[in-house]
Amino acid sequence: MQTVALTWQQSGEVAGTLGLIGAGLRVAHDRRANKAAPFVLEAAMIAFLYGLWQLCGKLSVTGTADGMRRARWIEHFEHDVFLPSERSVQKLILGHRLIVQTANLYYDTMHFTMLFVFLIWMFVRHRDQYRRVRTTLALTTLACLLVQLIPVAPPRMLPGFVDTAALYGQSVYSNGIAADQLSAMPSVHVAWAVLIGYYVVRVSPSRWRWIAALHSALTIFIVVATANHWWLDGIVGVTLLVLCAWLNVGVRALVKNLQNRRRDAAPIEVREPEAVLG
Repeated sequence: MQTVALTWQQSGEVAGTLGLIGAGLRVAHDRRANKAAPFVLEAAMIAFLYGLWQLCGKLSVTGTADGMRRARWIEHFEHDVFLPSERSVQKLILGHRLIVQTANLYYDTMHFTMLFVFLIWMFVRHRDQYRRVRTTLALTTLACLLVQLIPVAPPRMLPGFVDTAALYGQSVYSNGIAADQLSAMPSVHVAWAVLIGYYVVRVSPSRWRWIAALHSALTIFIVVATANHWWLDGIVGVTLLVLCAWLNVGVRALVKNLQNRRRDAAPIEVREPEAVLG
């Protein structure tokens, strides 16, 4: 099962409803309502991004044959650049039923759960850095979705690999959930997990922050071991994350520089000394 299984239409309705509620709370003559408005508006933004992700997943399927062909090319490319075989990673867990089932469950449920928990934590505990992180997340997701418009099959759809979720009846694709199976490249799972791990370790002073880094490493291993992604899917996802983070920092620095220049160039108003009445 998946933690979230809304269609893009349902996500749009949720986003629109939350947006209207947030706008109403912002203009309400009540301090508690005003404080709740930013949280509701951010929830609307996340719902919108989720709906966009679902919509692009539908648009990406343009031909099964092309998706399979690209998957075989990736497999050969990884072999040529000496990346370890995904089959060898699968063999590490295939003989252990409980481990495989746990990996399947982790893949299906923790993707959105960890992201939601992370965003709420950032919003509540580190509001000053939340917007920068959320913007990087949005840019990364959008970049991944644009690449996913070109269909690429996951390893589990090729001969020689085991669809571990289907093996134990845990596949979300057999439960009536509309999800695109040809959006393996790049891996949004890996991109989001690495983003969470990086920012938690960077922002939090807690000794428990390394759990987020463990989530990143575990996600990378699981998406490969369950044959849901190629190594290259994760590499491209992380590359897009880094580029989007740099873009976000660069644009923010440019905007701040322009604002400073305008402030420095603004004419200084000189007032005539007021007359002193005797």
